[in-house]
Amino acid sequence: MQHPLSEIPHTMNLSNVSAQEEAYQYLLNAIRMGTLEPGARIVAEDIATELDMSRMPIREALRRLSAEGLISLRTNRGAVVKKLSKEEVSEIFEMRAVLEGLAAGMAAKKATASDIQELELLLARLRAVQNDLPLWITAHREFHEKISAISRAPRILAQITSLHALIEPLMRVWIESSPESKNVNSVHEKILAVMKSGDAEEMEQLIKKHSRVTADVILKSMF
Repeated sequence: MQHPLSEIPHTMNLSNVSAQEEAYQYLLNAIRMGTLEPGARIVAEDIATELDMSRMPIREALRRLSAEGLISLRTNRGAVVKKLSKEEVSEIFEMRAVLEGLAAGMAAKKATASDIQELELLLARLRAVQNDLPLWITAHREFHEKISAISRAPRILAQITSLHALIEPLMRVWIESSPESKNVNSVHEKILAVMKSGDAEEMEQLIKKHSRVTADVILKSMF
């Protein structure tokens, strides 16, 4: 029987792995920041030229992004940034509500003084960058991911992180088109207050509500 490791291409080495990660992070950031919009075609040759690397790590990065649901790989037509349907958006936000709610409830029981201090700093950053869209979206993700990370549940956190990558472009469109989105920071202040109280049940319900309200607003603005 052939050993599974023998199936790995001999061309794979540490430099290739590093190149794959660089290409992946480059494309992931472009999708999250809206540089590559839904429906945009990704040409591996063009990306390889931009990053000054061969096409192989680009293709591997595209396969990874496809597995995560961020792009579609079409036979003989290349890669395209995936445009989510209304049903898919609803499903993703419901998954986010359940998973983030679960993690937040766990976090409320485990949060240390250091964790609370870090959340306070992240909330202050959210306020400070309110008028800078790219920075605000990044700070928003970091605030929510920190809450989830406090749960000390890495598998749940990994799932939440992948969901954030899918909805971040939608968050961008919502914030750009809806002035009322700026009021969302008041919700984050309440989230932090509940976290400090240690009430796990209230924390879980608050996060679920926050996610579902955001989903409703985004769905109305997008469709």
